[in-house]
Amino acid sequence: MWKYLIRRILLMIPTFIGVTLVCFFVMRMANPDPISANIEAGISGNQISQAALEHLRATYDLDKPWYVQYAKLVGQMVTLSGTTWQDGRPIADVIGEALPITLLLSFVSLTIAYLIAIPLGIFSAVKQYSTSDKVTTVVVFMLYSLPSFWVGSMLLVFFATDTFFECFWGDGTCFPLQSWHSFEGFDEMSFLAKVGDVGWHLVLPLIALTYNAFASTSRYMRTAMLETIRQDYIRTARAKGLSERVVILKHALRNSLIPIITLLGLTLPYLISGSVIVEAIFGIRGMGLLVLEAIRMPDYPLVITLVAFTSIVTMIGILISDVLYAIVDPRIRYGAEGK
Repeated sequence: MWKYLIRRILLMIPTFIGVTLVCFFVMRMANPDPISANIEAGISGNQISQAALEHLRATYDLDKPWYVQYAKLVGQMVTLSGTTWQDGRPIADVIGEALPITLLLSFVSLTIAYLIAIPLGIFSAVKQYSTSDKVTTVVVFMLYSLPSFWVGSMLLVFFATDTFFECFWGDGTCFPLQSWHSFEGFDEMSFLAKVGDVGWHLVLPLIALTYNAFASTSRYMRTAMLETIRQDYIRTARAKGLSERVVILKHALRNSLIPIITLLGLTLPYLISGSVIVEAIFGIRGMGLLVLEAIRMPDYPLVITLVAFTSIVTMIGILISDVLYAIVDPRIRYGAEGK
């Protein structure tokens, strides 16, 4: 196992180089003159001399060959010494401010989705073709088909304003419209008060971020469980007189989790970088909104660093999935153990 892990970690290095190279060239092709784009975005209507533009290009090494620019960007990423073009702040500080917010939102969302989706998928598989299974299937497919931007907008309209439901319960208390905590007095709150304030602000964003993952995961779980309970060893377990509860939860569930583990490895990076729409709608300054703003500028060092970070999270997520395979299914072995 350890040899396999070392090989996989070493393989991350060429993958990292390939991903950053592709991102670097795509950014160059999309906007070959980012300095002018930044000036137009930040100083509308003012004239900048050609000498000043050339000085800025030299400052950011845009007058040097592409491989020199790329090597410098990678060196800054590895040493965590890069700065943004927008305001000159250290990229590590910028990501350090946005990442905890997105991690909190993503971790809670993923936990809720799996806690609901796995039992629901098991229930639908065990009760296949029953009325409850049909109703669940219809509801899940409806949720899966709803776009997140529409769901987020509707949540704000119905539950963050008094337009329809008088703030839902009629006492004038609505869910917050923007941000992940209160703007005033948050720093002076006690720890428990801060937890309650953050939880209150994240109710609607969590719903908008969770429903889609919950819907898709429950379908994967149902399909995997249906395939497992038709296996011969499940029939043997039933023939031995084991209760249906033991057959499902002890024998069938473990092997049914393999597709869910695969989905988990791919979901982790999505939850970090794929919450752009939800964060934009609810005004949460996390990684998703940071990516959107960096691309708009464009801010080469910040964009490439964010892409590199997401690729590393993706590779780590897939590696975690492979390790969990061996834990869930003892038949799976890596390296010399599997020979």
